[in-house]
Amino acid sequence: MAFHVGDPIMHWTYGLGNIIALEERVLSEVKKQYYAVRIKDLTVWVPLDDDVDIHLRPPTAAADFKGLLSILAEPGESLPDDRQERKLQIVDRLKDGQAESLCRVISSLSSYQKIRALNETDQSLMKRARNALLGEWTYVLAVSLSDAEKELHRLLESGLSKTQGKA
Repeated sequence: MAFHVGDPIMHWTYGLGNIIALEERVLSEVKKQYYAVRIKDLTVWVPLDDDVDIHLRPPTAAADFKGLLSILAEPGESLPDDRQERKLQIVDRLKDGQAESLCRVISSLSSYQKIRALNETDQSLMKRARNALLGEWTYVLAVSLSDAEKELHRLLESGLSKTQGKA
């Protein structure tokens, strides 16, 4: 997919940003085109190659995004107790950078957190997923961060109460 300067994008790791430039850069003596992407106070360079669609995507359409939020109101998928297995599974789920994956990871970690405390890695992955989702949420649905956070909390609590109702 071709992006242009000024386009809003979702970076698979850092979340919502904007294309600020298309630059030619030399890395390891190889000249390539890169998108310069501004995400908050960070600029990252994403190579314009066959993998660009893995790293960058346009924000989800509002109607599709609203539909994905229902995932947050459902009990999360179970996660392994082994911390390494859990980390690998979560990282694998986040690789595609899609809003649906962000919702599923947040829901799963929230459910897991009710059973066991999240370790430092779990907390870091939760923070990364939440920040990316909330950034996209505020942009796509044109709501304040505060409103998006409140709704996220409400949806997650709804999903957790469904889990407890099954026990």
